[in-house]
Amino acid sequence: MAKLMELEWRKLKQKTVIGEVIIYWGILMFLPMFFIKMVNVDFGQSYSTIIQLILSMQMGFVLFGASLINQVVIEEYKYKTISLSFGYPISRKRLVMAKVLFISLVVFLCTLVSFLLAGLATYLLDQVFHIINGQPTAADITTYFSKVIVHSLIVTLISLIPLFFFGIWKRATIPTVICAIFLMQFQNFSYLLNVNFNPDLVNAVLCLLGVVSVYLSIKMVDRVGDI
Repeated sequence: MAKLMELEWRKLKQKTVIGEVIIYWGILMFLPMFFIKMVNVDFGQSYSTIIQLILSMQMGFVLFGASLINQVVIEEYKYKTISLSFGYPISRKRLVMAKVLFISLVVFLCTLVSFLLAGLATYLLDQVFHIINGQPTAADITTYFSKVIVHSLIVTLISLIPLFFFGIWKRATIPTVICAIFLMQFQNFSYLLNVNFNPDLVNAVLCLLGVVSVYLSIKMVDRVGDI
């Protein structure tokens, strides 16, 4: 499986992917402080409030997951290069599983690093410009690091929601991106519509949809994965 995942990496436009990740990291490192300064100062009341802001902003990597689905799955179908993979003496389900694991691992690690960079950048910028009230407490730091892994996993699972319907089945790039944008902004829609959703419940449901999408992608590839 590791060799199949390595093969997926070799087939990618690596410089493009790395450049895309660096852009995400750069934006998300400085976005929380910019948001407080230019949009809503309420998030600067304490470090506990800005932690929630950072967590919500990291949902941007759902869109990065859509980009990987496009490159790893959709483009291979469009350019017929997946026929070469399906010609290997390996089951289609195993090949799709390798693609899923590859996308999941990349999204998870990139989101994890982004969390760490955003937290560090926010703290350092605050020490210079004094935008956030007070200093981070031990509880704040513990809370942040405890949520980093969990929310990186949440982002990863949510990013896989478009995989089956728009990736394996429809092989549609634009709908995949639109779906990802909708998912990453879903919590904001509740505020706009003045509807109160439990964030933990919403994340649980979205993660479940991601798991279902992965299951169907692997289970149904022999039926809907024909070229």
